[in-house]
Amino acid sequence: MDRVAEAHQREVFASLKLLAEKLYRRNPREWRKGGQASLEAAVARIFEANHEWKFAELEGRRGTDAIHLAFREDFAGDRVLAFVAGLGGMTMTAFNDKSELFLLDDLDPQALFNAARNVEIAVWKLSNATAPSGELWLLSNEGAGPVRNLSFEREFGKVIGNLDLLSKIIADKTNRIVAKVFQNVATAIFLPVKF
Repeated sequence: MDRVAEAHQREVFASLKLLAEKLYRRNPREWRKGGQASLEAAVARIFEANHEWKFAELEGRRGTDAIHLAFREDFAGDRVLAFVAGLGGMTMTAFNDKSELFLLDDLDPQALFNAARNVEIAVWKLSNATAPSGELWLLSNEGAGPVRNLSFEREFGKVIGNLDLLSKIIADKTNRIVAKVFQNVATAIFLPVKF
């Protein structure tokens, strides 16, 4: 079970890293706001440093609290950092803040399920939350033009699928029941991933 969980975790973070790179490509002003020398440096800062998913410019916020910053009008920092680090911190919380899992580690399938729902909510916010000017806070998918680019949707789908599948595997193996929560995504609130 531990190797299965680690494999799913690696896939989730590989997708988040790719999403960070794609978001920075569509929103280069964001990595510049963070004072990074390049897009690559901005992505490396998020995924290759030991920071426990806490960044000073996110005002000590982690997980869903950091995601909220990406869509606040009064936040002047790197919105991609807030969004992706928030997703990363929330996901790590669902994995008990461990990147190396052992047989006796007890992952909560409800936390993983809730994390998947939170990713769905975050994706909706990414695609719909606008600044007072009417522009999206962060550009992602491109629906207009001769070719539709939905690569963000596909990558977020992988994250959601990995979290959901692992939740189901663990629930089945441990004979636990996952409480399914259904919300209207437009008015949904983030679900807790730590109980």
